[in-house]
Amino acid sequence: MRVAFCFLFFLAGCTSLDEVGRAPGFSPLEGSYQHHAMYSNALPQSADPTGPTEASSLWTAGRSSLLGDRRAGKRGDILTVVIEIDDRAEMTNSSDRTRTGNQTMGMPQLMGLPQRIDRALPEGASMAKAVETGSSSTFAGDGSVSRREKLTLRVAATIVEELPNGVLRIEGQQEVRVNFELRELIVTGYVRPADISRTNEVTYDKVAGARVSYGGRGQITDFQQPRYGQQITDILLPF
Repeated sequence: MRVAFCFLFFLAGCTSLDEVGRAPGFSPLEGSYQHHAMYSNALPQSADPTGPTEASSLWTAGRSSLLGDRRAGKRGDILTVVIEIDDRAEMTNSSDRTRTGNQTMGMPQLMGLPQRIDRALPEGASMAKAVETGSSSTFAGDGSVSRREKLTLRVAATIVEELPNGVLRIEGQQEVRVNFELRELIVTGYVRPADISRTNEVTYDKVAGARVSYGGRGQITDFQQPRYGQQITDILLPF
């Protein structure tokens, strides 16, 4: 049993021991949706109805022309997602409850039965006031929530899929390594082509199902996290 425990402990620490003295490695792009979308063949364009003279004109509608629309619109194109979050939420709740109840039950007259029962009762007891109860309860509660989040980022995302209804699924990932700390930014979601600006940008509030992850991994992040033993103890101990 002791040998098995040591073996499991050794396996759990292998990942951390392999990174001793090394900077955290980047996540590979090969095999991701971005890589597949960029390297896949684009769909064939429809024939130009204006003929071959359209290519020599400055007023063509193509994306490579002087006034052409250079916004991302098909799989493999790149656009910029602008993330500017400045949210603030404040909530205060107060509740008070008071309850008082009194009950009295007696039987002074009932065909002479209370009088007969009074003779058998201890001195001072009477059926005229047989039962009397009273209760009182008071409850008071106060709660407040104050939260503020501010995040300003810009990240390039790739269109990885064109849905049948014309909506575009995007995915973007950036990694910046400074010394032994790696900062990672991931953005995914769905955008409409009409929401992409002329500068080929889309704000985060127009990204449906947006998933924004900003974090890091490395020596600083490891020191900020509780040790494995402490995390297990916090989960197992009921107090």
